[in-house]
Formats: sequence, C-alpha cells, structure tokens
Amino acid sequence: MNGPLKRAALACLVMFGLLMINVNYLQTVRAEGLRSDSRNFRNFYDRYEIDRGRITAGNKVLAESVDTGSNDFRFERKYPGGKVYAPITGYFAPESERDMELAENSLLNGTSADLLIRRSLDLFSAKQSKGANVDLTINPKAQEAAYKALGASGKKGALVAIEPKTGAILAMVSIPTYDPNLLSKANKDTVNQAYNKLDKDPDKPLVNRAIERSYPPGSTFKVVTLSAYLESDDTIGPETQVNAPTVLDLPNTTDDLPNSGGAACGSGRVTLSFALEQSCNTPFAQMGMDLGYDAIQEQAKKYGIGGEPLEIPLPVAGSSIGKREDQAALAMTSIGQRSNQMTPLQMAMVAAGIANNGVVMKPYLVNKIADSEGDEIQSADPEELSTATSEDTARKLKEMMINVVAKGTATAAQVPGVTVAGKTGTAETATGQAPHAWFISFAPAEDPKVALALIVESGSAGGEASGGHTAAPIAKSVIEAVLGK
Repeated sequence: MNGPLKRAALACLVMFGLLMINVNYLQTVRAEGLRSDSRNFRNFYDRYEIDRGRITAGNKVLAESVDTGSNDFRFERKYPGGKVYAPITGYFAPESERDMELAENSLLNGTSADLLIRRSLDLFSAKQSKGANVDLTINPKAQEAAYKALGASGKKGALVAIEPKTGAILAMVSIPTYDPNLLSKANKDTVNQAYNKLDKDPDKPLVNRAIERSYPPGSTFKVVTLSAYLESDDTIGPETQVNAPTVLDLPNTTDDLPNSGGAACGSGRVTLSFALEQSCNTPFAQMGMDLGYDAIQEQAKKYGIGGEPLEIPLPVAGSSIGKREDQAALAMTSIGQRSNQMTPLQMAMVAAGIANNGVVMKPYLVNKIADSEGDEIQSADPEELSTATSEDTARKLKEMMINVVAKGTATAAQVPGVTVAGKTGTAETATGQAPHAWFISFAPAEDPKVALALIVESGSAGGEASGGHTAAPIAKSVIEAVLGK
C-alpha cells in the first residue's frame, strides 16, 4: 500500500474511533440530560402518547386521561375533582407532575415493574398498554363537606380526617387551592403562565397546608402534655386536683403566663377534667415543667412527632416540640406555643391515637392499585406506627375530651345522637396578628369511626379567635358526613 492510501486509511480509522466514542458518550453520560432537556420535543410528545391510569376515590373519578384524537397530543389529563381534590391528586403538566401524579407516576404511566406481566399480555394481544388505576382512601362526602365548611369561613386553613383503627385518610383539604386542569394542558406557554401566577400568589394555593406546613398547635397540644402526666402515675385521673392559678410565674424571667383572657381557672385548684374543659394554661404549663423536657419529648415521639419523616405516599413535613431550652420555654411548649410546630396531619394522628385506645396507626392515602383490566396489584395493609399511651390512659383522655365537647370550650362540635370528643386550640403567632384556631376531635367516642384535626389560619379577622367558635363547627360538618348524619 502506498503512502497516501495508508494515511487515508489511518484518518478513516481515527474518525471512526472518535465517532464510536461520541456515540457511547451520548448514550451513557449525556443520555438522561438529553431525555429531560425541555427542548426535546420527542419527550414532550411521548408524555401524551400514554393512556395514564385513573385516580379515584370510591366511585368518584378524580383524574383521568381523555383521548383527544390528536396525532401529537393523544391523551390529555383531566381532573373532574378539580380544586376540591387538587392538594391530593396534584397535576400532570407538560414537563412535570406532583403529589399523587408524581408519587405513583410509574404505575399511572404503566412503566412500573409491577406491570410487566400486563405489558407482556398487551404486547401478545396487540393491545395498547395503559397505566394502572389508583384508588384512594378518601371519602368523597367527607372531603366535599370539609371543603365546603372550611371554604365558607373565608380563611386559609387545612383539615385532615383519619379512620383511627386503620390510619386510612378520609379527607385532606387545603384552602386556598387551585384548578389542576389549568396546569395539565398540552401547551407549555399556557401552563407556565398559569403556574407562575399561582406560584407568585401570596396566599400560596400550591402549598398543601395539611402536610407541607407546620403551625404552633396551641392548646390542642395539651392532650400530649396530659398524656405524659397520666402515664407518669396510673393513680392520676380526671378527678385528680391540680393547682390552677390565674397567673403562673415563669422561672428566671420577668414574664408571667396568664390563662386565656386573664381569666381565673375555677377556684384556683381544679380537677384535671375541668382544666381541660376550660383549656386553662397555668396547670398544663406547670405540669410540663414538673415532668421535664425529656418526658414531654418522649411522649410526643410516641405520637409520631419528631420521628422518621412520613410518606403517605406524599411526603409530609416534620413536626417538632422544638429544642431544649429553659423551664420558662418548656412551660410555653407544654401549652403548644414557643417552638412547638405541628402539621394538621400530625395533630390528626394524636386524636386518632387516643381514639384507638392509645395505638397510633400509620396514615395512608392509597387504598388499592389495579391494572387496566382490574387485576389488583397492591392493596392497603394497615400498619401500627407506635403505642402512644396505655389503654387506661387513652380511656381517661377520652373521658375528659368528651367533657370538652359536652360542657367545655367545644360545644359547637356537638352532633345530636353522637358522643363527640375534642379539644380546642388558639395559637398565638405574632403581635398584631389574629391567632390561629385549631380543633382536634373523634367520634363516636364509644367506637370511633373518624378522628380529625383542622386549623383556620388567623381564625377571626382582627378579633378573638377560638377553636371552639371557628373550627369546631367545621369539624361537626365532617363528622356528620362520615357518619351519614
């Protein structure tokens, strides 16, 4: 071979080698980046080639894919449940998805390994593969009653209702909310404009306040402090007398802790049941200081507070009683203030634990998942999260919480013919701002079917907020919906 031919062959060999290196580089190192590049229109079109499975709650369809007949955007996502269910379903947008659409994405779009057999059968029979259907634990009557009642308050807030014996979430409402149909259109510019508008809204409608935001729990936390007190000595009960001064001196400070509105708590020495009925601050603050930080923290942990992050399967923000400080800070923590921060879901778990004889069940949202032909792939398997109290302590707490609704601060939650247990809360936030109104509850107390927690942010515009006046009537609506009253 002469010289020119050798050089030409060598050049071809080098170029072939470089080509192979580049091909392998693109297919390995850059493959994921190219797939997810927003300029990759093949991916954009491919998202709409998939007939995603439905999201349902009972017989109600919350999300489904509709055949548009278009060659480019074959299946578009629709949300018949709209705003009411948006904090749960989330949305399927041109370039992203969130909440249930994200958490169960591989099953909804049919790529999960759990659907391998179904895909194989579809391939063999030349059928177009579809995603799996996800059925939720949500009770539509409870969800819609909660949305209507909370929405009627005209305030921002959230509510979570749980079936105490299983942990199944029956309702999860967050207000304000959004219309997921605006974010599921097959048009990036339209969706981006809609998203940016929602994202910049100061009321943050995209935030699920039930699980993504924590708040000071106010006096609803007194049931946790009381749990620790009862667990410390089994001779203590609802009729045990405790000191209840009008004002409590906070150690090593110039501050005093009064009862709500500076009111007296009975004669100054009252039963535990009376202290809880009237939500007196001073006996529970003293109780916390006597028990100590470790006892309060340990009791809170038994209710799931400060433990491993929850996934239902949506991720849940952490709750905490705050760091160890001095005795004055512990007094405030014991009545649900200071650095004490809880999600509404966490406080619903506290109520559910007491309702379930001291056993806290792990909360969950997915009831079952079935393939496109209805064959079950997964089903809920209720799981114990922890034992928060003894059965005897739960019984005493239940008795006192019944009295709160029967003759205390939560009479507005009474349901004719049903024994309702509850605890109100009013959480101070900042000077000049109206406090948040809280309520936790369960019913029927003899055999609880529902436990719930709700918060109304700045529960009374510019005036006195109280869980009893603002939040308890909303809880009543949900209890009636679940019990069919």
